[in-house]
Amino acid sequence: MRLVRWTPDDLVRRLDDVVAVYGEAMGYRTDLLEARRGYIATHVRRPGFRAVASLTSEGHLAGFGYGYLGASGQWWHDQVHRALDAPTRTRWLTHCFEVVELHVRPPAQGHGLGSGQLRALLGMAEGDTTLLSTPEADEQTSRAWRLYRRFGFVDVLRNFHFPGDERPFGVLGRDLPVEPPAS
Repeated sequence: MRLVRWTPDDLVRRLDDVVAVYGEAMGYRTDLLEARRGYIATHVRRPGFRAVASLTSEGHLAGFGYGYLGASGQWWHDQVHRALDAPTRTRWLTHCFEVVELHVRPPAQGHGLGSGQLRALLGMAEGDTTLLSTPEADEQTSRAWRLYRRFGFVDVLRNFHFPGDERPFGVLGRDLPVEPPAS
């Protein structure tokens, strides 16, 4: 397995694979995946866009992650902005790198790919803070929640409902930069 930095063109070129990994990891219906395809393709043009991918020795996509600088007028940013009070908005949303997607195919989970992707992505990120959202789950059993807690993410907003998704989400944040791993 190798971890590579992706350009916007790399991600768009592998969009079918990206959507497939996203669907497997999130358990979304096919009709929702088609809508996500369009969103993902537009995200690559956002300021501060950064992406990484985990590729097998055969070049198959095992996982990916990407994000960009959040700004007013972006759907996710605006949803979270409206839900926060003014001091919390100032603390977290000023010069913030949003981790938009971070996924690993279920059979490849539990081998450090998500951790490597997140560390690499945050290591390339612009911004003073970083935010992400993840479906609410048992923090003791959820791999995603355990990963984010190991990286020092704290609660910013809990049990938040984004329009169009019946599940509650946690919005988590941490300061940047991320310290490099100890040698």
